[in-house]
Amino acid sequence: MFNKFIKVIVITLFFITIIRIVDLYYIKHEEYYLKYLDKTNTLIKGFPKARGKILDVNGVVLVDNKGINNVVYRDLNGDELEIAYKLSEILIINDTIDEIKIKEFYLNNNNTDYLITEEEWNLYENRKLSLDEIKGLKLERLNNEISSYTPNDINAIKIYYLMQNGYSYDNKIIKENISDKECARISELNISSVTCEVSWQRLYNYDSLNSIYGTIGSIPSEEIKDYLDNGYSINDTVGISYLEKEYEDYLKGTKDLYQVNNDNTLTLIKEGKRGNDLYLSIDIELQQKVEEILKRNIESGKKLKNTEYYDRSFALVSNPSTGAIIAAAGFKYKDENFVDITNEIATSSFIVGSVIKGASISVGYQNNLIEIGAKINDSCIKLNNVPEKCSYRRWGMIDDVTALKTSSNYYQFLLAIKLTGQNYKSNMILNATEEHFKTYRDTFASFGLGTNTGIDLPYEATGIKGKTIADDLLLNLAIGQYDTYTPLQLIQYINTVAMDGNRVKLSLMSKVTDDENIILKNEGTILNQVLNNRFDRIKEGMRQVIDGGTGRGYADVSTKAAGKTGTAEVVYQKGINTINQTFASFAPYDNPKYSIVTISPNAYYDNSSSDTVAPINYRISKELTSLVYGSGDEIKE
Repeated sequence: MFNKFIKVIVITLFFITIIRIVDLYYIKHEEYYLKYLDKTNTLIKGFPKARGKILDVNGVVLVDNKGINNVVYRDLNGDELEIAYKLSEILIINDTIDEIKIKEFYLNNNNTDYLITEEEWNLYENRKLSLDEIKGLKLERLNNEISSYTPNDINAIKIYYLMQNGYSYDNKIIKENISDKECARISELNISSVTCEVSWQRLYNYDSLNSIYGTIGSIPSEEIKDYLDNGYSINDTVGISYLEKEYEDYLKGTKDLYQVNNDNTLTLIKEGKRGNDLYLSIDIELQQKVEEILKRNIESGKKLKNTEYYDRSFALVSNPSTGAIIAAAGFKYKDENFVDITNEIATSSFIVGSVIKGASISVGYQNNLIEIGAKINDSCIKLNNVPEKCSYRRWGMIDDVTALKTSSNYYQFLLAIKLTGQNYKSNMILNATEEHFKTYRDTFASFGLGTNTGIDLPYEATGIKGKTIADDLLLNLAIGQYDTYTPLQLIQYINTVAMDGNRVKLSLMSKVTDDENIILKNEGTILNQVLNNRFDRIKEGMRQVIDGGTGRGYADVSTKAAGKTGTAEVVYQKGINTINQTFASFAPYDNPKYSIVTISPNAYYDNSSSDTVAPINYRISKELTSLVYGSGDEIKE
């Protein structure tokens, strides 16, 4: 029995040994070999290969790379001062240098003890003067010595200090973007620790979406430790904002790995790889048309009456089933020039008005506050110590569907009152509680309003929630006149309606690819489902908004579009109230393929001498629906 046990152990150890040998020499041989070299301090890294490109959904290159030549120093135990002087014959460093740095250079490379008196040395030996104080005295007295430095000496000193930057094992960039001729002369010097290498700058092929792409640059100081822990070098270039930051792990190129030989020459042992390519869901052809519509109408809108405080608009086009952003644009008009503020679709929020009533009426469906099809006579609400609150006009007999069609405030007010457990009576007190506000906000959030949309951007505002709990503010919340929402939240909200309650994560990414394979793809992630609702009624109400309701003329009826308009009065500054204009839609209502959101904050203001309403958002929306949905019998494919 004992011998049999020994045999089992021996056989087991044999198989474990075989497995380890196969793992060591075949499966993970390169990984173990590189770890060995790294432990013996014989590995250094080169510059990263080019970042991945950013392309539109059809493969059009939006952001590319441009190679630039850099002079790079690696500390391989050479005579740095000698190297600095050799390089100074080729390279001119234009950066300024402080006189104190020049003095410190002289101090570190020359015997300057003569600058200290015998009495001062005695004080130092008796610990009455510190070494730092001795150094300070020397620096004060170094004047004639450094005046003899020639311009070439100063240039060499600048190079010398550049060679000292960072850690000893880092690549030190001595000068960027030098000519091919300078590169050739550097190579002729045959200095093992100095090379001419290529790094990369971003090249933008279109003047669109630059605020969304983000930027690349030096590692932010507050994030250096995290980057170093993940294998970066302190002087690496990384994505520092928006898409470049969000997809840094995919876009970054990897570095060449070199082994340092005994004679300080380098041997390439592993070649770096270009970064992965990021395909956006953006259609650049459509994007440029959307931008042109936006700019033209912003500029013409400024010429209308009562638009003194209007200066920007936003537009979004999406695919409701996948959450893909197909076009996104935001422009501010300043000093007769346009400033790209597309990034504010995620970071700026606005009071949007009745456009959110598709979510608001859902509170009624979810809490059994609505008798389907029952009609009421549109009127006004008068709460205790609150001015009368009404719809834009009296709409007569309305039900839940026509309440959306006509954008009845009265209907939404009654639902909010019923939520408190009461029926409406003139001059009543609601005793609205935080829980009533939470009920609305939770329902709104299930549509994407007032919460993160999941967009693949590192910065996303969730809007501002009013902190005051009051009866009239509960009614305001129900009609989109209290909390603020971002353009991205509005597009997710209308997409959720279009998809019968499926809230789909928003995305600017279509896919990420390497040279051969798709390694990441937007599959249309469902974040949650809005339950206990009547999306058939909401969609019908929104269809009627376009077909004869408050959104009449915003889209061609033949496209089967559904949507909702919104206006919101906001305090621009003391004594001046302006109107925000919004529109959200999708088409066709029975098989949604596209959605559109437009927002024009402060489109016009209340002026006692003129009641002109500037139709800025209407014009933008009408052109966009014609572009995206078409104007014939079929929606644009």
